[in-house]
This record gives sequence, C-alpha cells and structure tokens, in this order.
Amino acid sequence: MEPGDKRHSALRPSLIADVGATNARFAVISRDGGLQRPRVLACEDFPTIHGAIAAYLEDELPLTDVRELEAAALAIAGPVTSDRVALTNHPWSFSIDELRCHLALEQLHVLNDFAAVAAAMPYLDPDERTQVGGGEALPDAPIGVLGPGSGLGVGGVVPTATGWLPLPGEGGHATMASANVRESAVLDRMRARYDHVSAERLLSGPGLVDLYVTLAEIDGVPGVAYTAAQITSPGICESDHHCHEAVDMFCAMLGTVAGNLALTLGSRGGVYVAGGIVPKLGARFAASAFRERFEAKGRLRPYLAQIPTYVVTHPFPAFLGLAALLTRAHTKV
Repeated sequence: MEPGDKRHSALRPSLIADVGATNARFAVISRDGGLQRPRVLACEDFPTIHGAIAAYLEDELPLTDVRELEAAALAIAGPVTSDRVALTNHPWSFSIDELRCHLALEQLHVLNDFAAVAAAMPYLDPDERTQVGGGEALPDAPIGVLGPGSGLGVGGVVPTATGWLPLPGEGGHATMASANVRESAVLDRMRARYDHVSAERLLSGPGLVDLYVTLAEIDGVPGVAYTAAQITSPGICESDHHCHEAVDMFCAMLGTVAGNLALTLGSRGGVYVAGGIVPKLGARFAASAFRERFEAKGRLRPYLAQIPTYVVTHPFPAFLGLAALLTRAHTKV
C-alpha cells in the first residue's frame, strides 16, 4: 500500500505496525484511508516495543496528531493467544491491555504477523505479485501464505459470508521432512544439533546459514562465516558451490512446505510467498525447483498443478492486511 492507497479506509486516524524479530515497520492510516509516514526501525535499537512506538510517534507525528489516534493494529511475529504477547525470535514482550492504556487508544488489535499478511492477499493488485509456474486461482477459495525472513511465517485466509477471515497459526514450526538422500543427510546433522528440526530451522535467514554450514560439514569443507544476505548474493552464490547448493535446497524445501500448506488448507485460491528473502531472489527463485517440489505430491500432483503460486512484491503486505482488519472492526462498531 503506497501513500494515498484507499483500498481500505479505517475512518479514524490509526497506527499500524508490522513487528518482526529484526525490524518494526510503522505507518499511520489517515481518516480518508491513505497510508502516511511509513518508517522502518531496527528492533535492536529499543529495549521494549513501547520505546519503538514512542520513537516513531515522536519523530513522525505532531503531538496534535498523536492525540487524534483512536485505534491501532499490530502484527507480531509470534503467537497471540492471550493478553500477554511475546515475539518468538526477539526478547520483546508486552500486555495488550497495558499497551492500549499506555497509548490512550480506544482500540488496540494485535494479531500474528502472517495472519495480517494473509488478510492482504485477496486485495493485492496484479502488479503486486509475480506468478511462478502454472495454475489459475479459483475465486472465493482459501488462500495460503508463507514467508521466510528472520523466521518462517505461515498463515491463510478463507472466505466467509461476512468477508475474508485470516487464519493465524505457527506452521513454520511444523517438523521439516526431507524429499531426497541429500536433504536427509542435512536433517540428520541438524537433528544432532537441535531437539526439534522445524521448517523454520532451514527456511529462514538463520536457517539458510545453518543449511550452508551443514552442507559444507557433510562434504568435509571448512565453512565461511557468511551471512544469509551474502549466501544469496549473486557473486558469492555463483563462486561458492555450497552457497549455490544451499540456495537451491532452500527453494526446493520451501516448495515442499508450500505444497503441504496447499493440501492442508485446500488453497485453490493460490499460495503466496512473502517475507524478506524470496522477493530478492528474483529470477533465481522462478528458475529453482520450488514449483516442481510444490507439485511433487504423488497422486495429488494434478490437484496441485491447478493451484497458482505467487511471490508477493508489495513492499508492506501486512499494512494492507491491518488496514482491512481496522476497516472490518470499524464497520462492526
């Protein structure tokens, strides 16, 4: 959602935020539905979420505008099951009610970050996504979404009589399965290192580093202290065999998980890949084994071949989902 995008109008000045383990992204929705003052803050620069919100409001909004804020919606990278919320891969935690009172808001909505991303999928414009492979989405059918970043977010959205309903979940922590001997060797090594090898252990920024290191270990080659960004950079990826293999395996395994999600939700409305890693891979991802592995489900291959898969290119999909949530909440008041 770019400034001035009015696909959803909250009809009241509202704060929205997409809070991950690395960055907290903020913006304000004006009364006419426009998105204003988007800004990204590094989570490590603040001891609490209260401090990050305060810094954003102090730097971006005049005091009179802050006093006009009536509602806020936060997308959090972690489960939201009670008043107390904690990020999965970052030390921040907070009470929803205490934060609402602290901000003097009438309403504060908090939900899982990929529930917010999923809520945005029905509203994406065609130029805000790139299709990978074949298939055609069925209207009014469930949609799946997943995205590797600091962790692995997984969610979905289903049609109801009153609109699209996002499905929060923690599918990134489902157990990772292998599809060939090489992947089995990787998982065997990782099971010796961790008590549980989830999909997120491989399909995330830290997971990509683990994947590279493990492949090098299996081949008896000393690993280099690369970051995830370095592993995926074209220069290093093409010159270092194990970086190249790590990215290839990452994409293939993501296809396995995406196919599982499609089968579980019956996502005939499509499966969308968001997050901070895949959109940066560009043509490399489109040419990878992702789509083949997405469809490689034996007797269900024809079923999956009809389901389209997309890479989300919208810069702030969670914002779009949060705006939809605020609009829906306002219409119920």
